[in-house]
Amino acid sequence: MSSEQTEASTSQARLAPIVGPASFGLAVMDGDLKIRSANQAFLARAGVSAEQVTGMPLASFFGTDTDPACVHELNEAVHCRRECSGKVRFKGPEGADFSAELSIIPVCEGGQLQHYVTVLRDLHDTDEAQALLDATSRRFQGLLEHLPAGVVVHGNDSRILAVNARGAALLGASQSDLVKRSACDDWYLLREDGTRMAPHEYPVCRTLEERRNLSDLVVGIDRGGGAEPGWLLCNTYLVCEDGSELSEVVACFTDCTKLKRTEQALHKSEERLRLVLQGSTDAPWDWNLRTGELYYSPRWWEMVGRVPGELPEDAALWLRLAHPDDAPRVRAEFDQALASTGSSYEIEFRLQHKDGHHVPVLSRAVILRDQQGRPLRVSGTNTDLTERKQAEHNIHQLAYFDFLTGLPNRRFLMDELQRLLSRSARSGQLGALLFLDLDNFKMLNDTLGHETGDLLLRQVAYRLRHAVRDSDCVARLGGDEFVLLLDCLGKNRQAAANEAGMVAGKVLAACDEAYALPAGAYRSTPSIGIAMFDARSASADVVLRQADLAMYQAKAAGRNTLRFFDPAMQSSIDRRYSMEHDLRQGIQRNEFRLYCQPQFDAAGELAGGEVLLRWQRAGHGLVGPSEFIGLAETTGLVRSLGQWVLRETCARLAAWSGHPRLGTVTLAVNVSAQQLHMPDFPSQVLATLRETGADPARLGLELTESVLAENLDDAIAKMERLERDGVRFSIDDFGTGYSSLSYLKRFPLETLKIDRSFVHDIHTDPDAAAIVEVIITLARKLGLKVTAEGVEQEEQRQFLEAGGCDRFQGFLFGQPLAMDEFERVFSA
Repeated sequence: MSSEQTEASTSQARLAPIVGPASFGLAVMDGDLKIRSANQAFLARAGVSAEQVTGMPLASFFGTDTDPACVHELNEAVHCRRECSGKVRFKGPEGADFSAELSIIPVCEGGQLQHYVTVLRDLHDTDEAQALLDATSRRFQGLLEHLPAGVVVHGNDSRILAVNARGAALLGASQSDLVKRSACDDWYLLREDGTRMAPHEYPVCRTLEERRNLSDLVVGIDRGGGAEPGWLLCNTYLVCEDGSELSEVVACFTDCTKLKRTEQALHKSEERLRLVLQGSTDAPWDWNLRTGELYYSPRWWEMVGRVPGELPEDAALWLRLAHPDDAPRVRAEFDQALASTGSSYEIEFRLQHKDGHHVPVLSRAVILRDQQGRPLRVSGTNTDLTERKQAEHNIHQLAYFDFLTGLPNRRFLMDELQRLLSRSARSGQLGALLFLDLDNFKMLNDTLGHETGDLLLRQVAYRLRHAVRDSDCVARLGGDEFVLLLDCLGKNRQAAANEAGMVAGKVLAACDEAYALPAGAYRSTPSIGIAMFDARSASADVVLRQADLAMYQAKAAGRNTLRFFDPAMQSSIDRRYSMEHDLRQGIQRNEFRLYCQPQFDAAGELAGGEVLLRWQRAGHGLVGPSEFIGLAETTGLVRSLGQWVLRETCARLAAWSGHPRLGTVTLAVNVSAQQLHMPDFPSQVLATLRETGADPARLGLELTESVLAENLDDAIAKMERLERDGVRFSIDDFGTGYSSLSYLKRFPLETLKIDRSFVHDIHTDPDAAAIVEVIITLARKLGLKVTAEGVEQEEQRQFLEAGGCDRFQGFLFGQPLAMDEFERVFSA
């Protein structure tokens, strides 16, 4: 069946409820006026059956006496596709003609002719026909009123000819008010974006202008008064009276307000989400656990400095980029989140940027699960925490550090002091708090200005940081007040106090050097108060107050000094610093004296001597080395003293070189660890020998075992350098120090000196005697000479001589003598 036949059948089916019961004749014809179907009244008047009438031309039913003019007019109207009517003679049953009124009506849809409807009425049936037509009109109008859509019929001038109740309700007016109103009168239509349409954009106006049907237009109705607009889905249809003449436009409206508002809400939500994501540092990602499908957003790639797809987009990508310290923890937390019943999680970790640094991120995600709780999908975002971390750092700096010097502030100091107090209580270790205040700082601020004062404070802070250990805390309380925290100073209170005093002395020395200020070099000294703390200390505030009080005592004592809060410790420190001061002055004033204790061989002949140092301290008499050598070593003055002793000894050796007795003796000089480990020690010794003219073979350098235990290879290299030029080496106090025999084979030694503690008891203590015998035997096996110290009794000498000792030194042979006295006594 062709499409035209299909459409005709459809049209006939639509007309069947109306055409079927009519009492006048009705027939449906095609474009050639051939009958397709007819009702029973038509068949009865024509005297044919339904099968016979199909395909018969309408003209075959006209009688011969039909007015030709009427037939011509009907044909002309049909040709023009317009409605027409006229009186004709119609062939009845068995050839009986009757007069009838014939109307031909074209039926068009969308401007296209579908078929013709013929109405055949006997002239005496006009009233009946009119009644039927009225009934048909009412049925059609009722059909329109029950349609769920609004229907508005416009004339070709856009005025409303008819409207159903639904259409009036949608347009917001009554049916009577709408009839005869123009399509553009008294209401405003809106575009989809909510702006008002121009009149020529109205659907009916467009249909009339463009002469075509419009479909699925979304238009809004402006309700006015601030009310929300309504939204309609509009379709328009053209109605033509004939093939070319446009007579009406039918507009159908369906309410789509809810759909439109839902669409608008969705659009706003999408726009809001897009703007939020664009304006934030969040990087969306998604992982479908069922399919393995992954999505890393462009922002995710941007966060790690890469372009999308630059690396394989698999499930392990984010773990490969995670910081090695974070990856195990992040993997464990992620697996735990999936294994739990939770619907979300958040993890903080670091992702590697393409340039190598790591970006701190906070990953938040929701977990979609099935009814059994199994994870199906994970979707989330990564938030860049770089700015937040920087802000946290800045806040921490502002809260705990001084903006001028960069040192910790009072708040940090008190927290740290409380922590050290707690640790001291657990470990038993002592600590110290040094409270430092610059002397005459206010005068500097008042005369040179606060900018200069700030510059000085920054330089002081720099010096303090470099005067203490990295583990020690240096803080600025404010103004010109600084605090140093020292911990782990040991468990002996006096030793800890000495250590704190040494640090304070180092700080005083560092701060005593001139500062570079715009006005020129400037000297500024501090006053330091020291408070020791341990498990017995009350609190951080108490320790700070104690140090503050001690600082004011230092101010009262004349500034540029230190004071302890504990008077006993202060007395000890005062003595120490007094001795250090005098020691420095003594070196400058040449207060030191050389003494020498003789050494004899087994035949009783003078073989050499050990050079000893004494200090003729002003106001204190002659001071032995045990009282000042330790201080000289801790202050570094031992280097100057050692060089002086070496020079004086070499000068004596050179002076005795032609003497018949003294010209053959060797002098032994003790060398400290600081001297030996000086990089230029060998060159200093050799230079001194050359300058004085002394014979290197007559110079012996005595080293303790503890000195040789430090930096072994360096010590051996220096000793070998001097030994090649004739300088001799001996080990002093053998058996009391390092106690390792391996170094005896490696060092270029000539002599072992048995410590006096073993010699003292050899004639009464079998153990001491056994040790001495072992030392002598060992020396003989290694080809070394043996010298015994502290020989005071004849029984000791006899035991040592019998054992094979080479030299003897002690009160039995002679006490230490001043060098001039030694020369006088033994030159005879």
